[in-house]
This record gives sequence, C-alpha cells and structure tokens, in this order.
Amino acid sequence: MCGILAVLGCSDDSQAKRVRVLELSRRLKHRGPDWSGLHQHGDCFLAHQRLAIIDPASGDQPLYNEDKTIIVTVNGEIYNHEELRSQLLDHKFRSGSDCEVIAHLYEEHGENFVDMLDGIFSFVLLDTRDHSFFAARDAIGVTPLYIGWGLDGSIWISSEMKGLNDDCEHFELFPPGHLYSSKEGGFKRWYNPPWYSESIPSVPYDPLILRKAFENAVIKRLMTDVPFGVLLSGGLDSSLVAAVTVRHLAGTKAAKQWGTQLHSFCVGLEGSPDLKAAKEVANYLGTVHHEFHFTVQDGIDAIEDVIYHIETYDVTTIRASTPMFLMSRKIKALGVKMVISGEGSDEIFGGYLYFHKAPSKEEFHCETCHKIKALHQYDCLRANKATSAWGLEARVPFLDKEFINVAMSIDPDWKMIKSDLGRLEKWVLRNAFDDEEKPYLPKHILYRQKEQFSDGVGYSWIDGLKAHAEKHVTDRMMLNANRIYPHNTPTTKEAYYYRMIFERFFPQNSARLTVPGGPSVACSTSKAIEWDSQWSNNLDPSGRAAVGVHVSAYDPQLPTSLSAGKGPAKITNKKARVVVATAPSLTIKT
Repeated sequence: MCGILAVLGCSDDSQAKRVRVLELSRRLKHRGPDWSGLHQHGDCFLAHQRLAIIDPASGDQPLYNEDKTIIVTVNGEIYNHEELRSQLLDHKFRSGSDCEVIAHLYEEHGENFVDMLDGIFSFVLLDTRDHSFFAARDAIGVTPLYIGWGLDGSIWISSEMKGLNDDCEHFELFPPGHLYSSKEGGFKRWYNPPWYSESIPSVPYDPLILRKAFENAVIKRLMTDVPFGVLLSGGLDSSLVAAVTVRHLAGTKAAKQWGTQLHSFCVGLEGSPDLKAAKEVANYLGTVHHEFHFTVQDGIDAIEDVIYHIETYDVTTIRASTPMFLMSRKIKALGVKMVISGEGSDEIFGGYLYFHKAPSKEEFHCETCHKIKALHQYDCLRANKATSAWGLEARVPFLDKEFINVAMSIDPDWKMIKSDLGRLEKWVLRNAFDDEEKPYLPKHILYRQKEQFSDGVGYSWIDGLKAHAEKHVTDRMMLNANRIYPHNTPTTKEAYYYRMIFERFFPQNSARLTVPGGPSVACSTSKAIEWDSQWSNNLDPSGRAAVGVHVSAYDPQLPTSLSAGKGPAKITNKKARVVVATAPSLTIKT
C-alpha cells in the first residue's frame, strides 16, 4: 500500500508551504518506502509515498495524462487495468502502473468512471484545465482515507489521520464507496450494489457459483511483480485463501517470476491454536511455512506503536492488530512485499459466533449488511494499517466486489446456523469447497469452529492485556471516565488504557469521532446484543463472550439452558477445540 496526501486550494503557495506538505507526507513514508513524489500546481499539492508492487521500475507517482494537465495520486491496486487499457487505445501510457488508467479514464468519462475500476483504491485527481478536483475511495474501504478542512478554505485528503490532523480545523473519515467532487461541492456515493439497501435476497444457493466467484477473486490478486505470500491462521478463511492460491498459482506471471511454491505466514503465542492448525494446513498444501512466535510482553511493548499506526482506540481492533503488526515486520524482513489475507468472510457469511442466536433470516441478513458497511472501521483498518506500518501490502479476496455481489444475493436462510441440519457458521462457504474428489482442505480444517484472530493467537494474549491495563488504570480513574472521555466513554480498564495512548497521539476532537463505539459481544453490532438477554451482562469483543456458543455450541450433552445462552457467563476451559463434520450431525473433538 502507498500513502497519499493532497492539499487543495490553500491560501499559501510559498516554498514554506511546500516544505510543510513534504514534512506531513513523510509521516506516511512507512506506507510507501520505495519512492516519494510531490506535484505542485498553484495552490494545490499532490504528494505520494510509493510501495512498488506493479512495475517497480517506472510506476512512480504522481501519475499524469499525455500533456500533464491531469494529475493523480493513488493508493491501490487496479486488477482489471489491462482490460481497461485495451479500451483506451487512443491514449498514450507513460508506465506499466496499473493505476495510470485512472487519469485516462477521467479524460474519457469525467467523474463517472469509478465503478469501472475493479480493485482497491483511494485517489485524488486534479484537473488543471479548470482547476477542479475529485477524490474517491474503494467500495468497502479496504484502503484508508481521511478528509479535512483548513481555516483558510483548503481541503486536505490523506491516507492516514496523522497526515492532516495537526493542520485541519476539522477532519473525518472519507466514506467508502463515495467520491468527493469540487464541482459538486460534496460527497456522492458511486457504489450502489443491490445488497446495500438491505432488502432480503432470494437467489437459491449454488455452491459451484460461490466457489467459482471466490476462485476468481483470488486469481485476480495474484497480480504482482514482487515476492508475495499468504497469511495463514489455520482457520477456514485463511486456509481457503491459501488452498485456492496453491491450486491456481502455477502458470501465472507471479509463478514465473517467483516460483510455484507458495510461502505462508502465521503468528501466535507458543502453543496457540492458530500455530498448530496453520502448520497442519501448510503441510497439507505444501507451502513454505513461516511460523512466528511472540510473547505477551512483546505485544504489550508494541501497543503504543500499534495505536499510533492503526489510529483507533477500539479494543478488539487493537487486540487483533498487535500480533499482525509484529508478524508484518517479520514478513517484510524476509523480502516479501505483498500478502493475501482472509478478512471479510465473517461479515459476509455471518461467521461470528453470535450469529448462532440470529432470530430470523431477515435479522441475520441485515446484520451482515451492517457488518460489511462498518468493515472500514474495523478489520479493513486493521489489515491495512498493521501491515502498511512496515511497507507490506495486504489483499483481501473475500471483499472482491463481484464476490460480494454473488455471496450477498444468496437467500439468507441458507446462511442461518442450523445445528439440526449440520450447518455451523459459514456453512454455505464450507460446503462450496467440500470437494470429495479433489479436496481443498482436510475435513476438520474445513469445519473448524470460528476463532477470532485475537483469540486464536493464544487466549493468554487477551488475559495478559487485561492484567497489564489493571496495573495502569485505577478504580478512581474509572469513576471519572465519563468526565474525562464523555464521547465513547471507556467501560473497562483495558479500553481506558488504550484511550489514554490514543489521545496522546491524536488529541483533536475530530480524531476521537473517527472511532466507532457502542456495546458489542463477540464483535456484534449493538443491535444484535438484543438476540440474547444474557449477553448484555458479558460485553466483550472476544469470541469467548458468546456464552453457550463458543467451543460447545453443538455439544448435545450440554444442558439446554446453557446451549440457549441462559447459563452463567463463565469460561471453564480455554483449550482450543475443533468442530469436526460427521454429517448429518456434528460432534466436538478435543
């Protein structure tokens, strides 16, 4: 991932202002350590920090059209750039960069081309012919983007908050799937898929269509001119990413350059569930597997750096970002610049354990819609910024536009968790890749129960964080929490501890407003807490908070009261367990 910064219409076009823009752009250099660029046109500045993935030799930015009247700075990957180039035969390209098509598409279509882009992107385009500009962010918000306003009337746009927070009177998240036009004077949503309205779909489930859509999404993301690998936790989503990549890597340009043996990466505490499962999957698929260990103290020592880079005080995001942050540094040290990851599946298919309690297919579907729309503030933010902190790019095939359209058109009754029919969470995805003749994965991996990343790296990680916060946040501090932090008041010592660090780096009111709030259990929205009355007494984003679901959801020997979520909110056994499919029923294997 690259870093972009644009300052548009500022009152000062002096050399001192140029120096200031360069200084702020350097705050994003971790995102793009390969090259820096800055274009000034009057009172407008477009800066870029480049991570070179496609055409490393000649794709430096900003990018231009033929006569340099159109200037664009882009963070992203355009997977269909070759197809788009074939439609622009009258245009002359300066480089092999996938992002250069943006300048030429604007010449042909004005601001109405954004939906033609298949990929992830944030960009700012300046048209010097009429001194107009427009900016856009990808459909789901895989790439981060912020917009701010200066007292002098200037508009600032940056990949990260730290690029503009000190110089803007007000700033906020640039909404995903939107563009901002100086001609229109505001935002307009360009991404309008059928699922966005939250109407209930009715397309019958076809496992082969779903499988093909995901395979296509992975294949697109094998577009690279640099060494790459996959993040492999051993859970369903990352294992499917790895399995499909292994199956389709041979014959690609990437394989010709870097070989046909895929590299996989996993992180965890010694003896964690993810390390064990990932090694098993890696052995099955034949990847070159790299296993990284960290200690609870390693993670605690990194918390301040993590919060600075990911720019949030959300508890579950920080818990999960820290091991990913540590792993990304190790991966980059091996010379790898791009990884493919499994984010987004749980939101699309209702994979979080609290979905077991969804009362109807209508509520199930609406919750998935809400979760997808909020991804840019949670898992997308984590996956992008925790990796970009070390100049590593993460690609997420589950959030492919076409794949989302296919998956979200399925009648949600098929996605509902029905233990009497042998359907655990994400059954439609598991079943789509349950190929008896040519298996993608071992059965017990394909049907492994959901472990959230912050849990799967080792349960003592979260327990260690809570213990550390207990030492640094007193009961008296908690009594005054609503006075000190009236917005999104922290309700636990862990949350208070993260908030103190965040406010030190980002003290502006605009900064704290960029972070979502509200109660959650096992990563639910606040609305879904109503699905089980017991959950309101155990509000924690860990999957273990899904009482009566985690580990023992399908155990027929459990008392009915507990399996219905009515038992006490108590964890009695933290050993990882694996759900094994033995259709038509399900059993639990320790």
